[in-house]
Amino acid sequence: MIGISVIVFIFGAIIGSFLNVVIYRIPKGESIVFPASKCQSCQNNLKWWHNIPIFSWLFLKGKCYFCKNKISIQYPIVEILTGIIFVALYFKLGLVWYLPFVAVSFAALLTLVMIDFKYMAVPDNVNFTALIFALIQPEFLQALMYAAIAAGGLYLIGQLSSLIARKQAMGGADVIVAGTMGALLGFPNFFVALFLSAVLAIIPSLINREKGVPFVPFLALATFVVYLYDTQATQLLETIIYG
Repeated sequence: MIGISVIVFIFGAIIGSFLNVVIYRIPKGESIVFPASKCQSCQNNLKWWHNIPIFSWLFLKGKCYFCKNKISIQYPIVEILTGIIFVALYFKLGLVWYLPFVAVSFAALLTLVMIDFKYMAVPDNVNFTALIFALIQPEFLQALMYAAIAAGGLYLIGQLSSLIARKQAMGGADVIVAGTMGALLGFPNFFVALFLSAVLAIIPSLINREKGVPFVPFLALATFVVYLYDTQATQLLETIIYG
C-alpha cells in the first residue's frame, strides 16, 4: 500500500508540474503546449532535468540554472499539494476506475485556486474541466442531476441577491464551481461544503473588506474536506437538524 501511495504521489506531482504551466500561461492567453518551458527571467529554454517535479527546484536551490534568478516557490508547492491530493483521494476511494477523473477534477480546482488568488479571475476552460471530470463516475446521471440543481440553485440565489443589492452579487464562475461541488458531493453534503466555505471566508473577508477576497479557493477547500469526510459531514448535518 505504501508503494502504491508513493507511485500515486509521484503521478500527482507530475500533474502538478503541468498545473504550474497552466497557472502561468492560461491567464496570459498563451498555449499550454507550445513553446517549450523556459526561464521567465532570461528566456532560456529549460533542459529536461530542470523540469523534474520537486527535485529540480531543490537541486537547483530555487534558482535558474542559467541566470541564477530565483524560481518561485509556487512551483514545488503546487507539485507537492497535487501529490498530496492524489494520495488522499487514493486512500479515500482505493484503486477504482474513476479515481483519476476525480483526482483531475480536484487538480483543476487547485489550478483555479492559484489563479484566483493571483489574478482574482477564474478561467472558464479550467472551470469547465473540473466540472466535466467531476461528472465521470459510476452514478453519472445522478451526478449530472446534482450538478444541475446545485448550479441552477446558486444561479437563482445570485440573481435574487443582485436584485436586492442592486449590483452583481455572484459571478458565473461561482455557478460552475457549484456544479462541480454538486457532482462531487451530492446532497446534502453540497450544503455542508457551502456552509464550511462561508465560515472559512469570514476572517479573510473582514481583514480585506475594502479589496475583497476570491471565494473560489474557499469553495474548493471546503469541497475537498467534505469529500474526504463525507460520512462525518452527513452525520454532523443530521445532528444539527435533528439533535
